[in-house]
Amino acid sequence: MSVKGEIKEAAGYVKEEAYEHGKSAKSQQKAQEGRDLRNEGRIEDGKAPKKGAPGSEKH
Repeated sequence: MSVKGEIKEAAGYVKEEAYEHGKSAKSQQKAQEGRDLRNEGRIEDGKAPKKGAPGSEKH
């Protein structure tokens, strides 16, 4: 696991969480940017990208 990948994943998660409940197009766009950044970090670390919104996975 790379530190850079972990930072990207964490930053993307925070950005997504901050904007995902906004109703405006700009909020939704920023939430998608967060998802993209999160997945970019996961791919760098050799993990599969997450496809859904946070909290949607079953444990």
